[in-house]
Amino acid sequence: MKKKSTLTTPKLKKKLDRLFSKFIKLRDGGQDFFKCISCQKTKPLSQFNAGHYWSRRFMSTRYDEKNVNGQCIYCNMFLAGNIQGYQTGLIKKYGEEVLQHLEIKKNNISNLGKFELSVLIDEYKDKIKELKK
Repeated sequence: MKKKSTLTTPKLKKKLDRLFSKFIKLRDGGQDFFKCISCQKTKPLSQFNAGHYWSRRFMSTRYDEKNVNGQCIYCNMFLAGNIQGYQTGLIKKYGEEVLQHLEIKKNNISNLGKFELSVLIDEYKDKIKELKK
C-alpha cells in the first residue's frame, strides 16, 4: 500500500508538469533533434518546449497528449505558439477531427485533486520508463 502524499495540490501539479513535459520530450524528440509541431523545422533538443495548443490554464486539456507536442522555443515563446502552424501540425499528426475534439474538451470543467494528480504522476512515471527502454 502506498503512503499518502503529503505534498500540496500546487506542488503535485508542478511535479506532474515536469513529468508530463519529460514524457512529451521523450515521445517527440530523437537522440539530439526534434521536429517542431508548428514550423515543421528540425531543431536541436536544446530548443525543445512542450508546447500546448490550448493554454495550460485549461485544466481539461493541460495533460492531454494530443494537446501538447514538441515545439521550438521560437514558435512557443516568440510567435505566441504559432497557432496556425500548430493547427496544421496537429492535423498532419492526428487527423482533422483532433481540432474539434480539443475545442470541445477545453471547455470541460476539470478540478484535479490530490488523488487524481497522484495517479497521473504514477502513470507518467511508468510511461517515461517505457519510452526509455
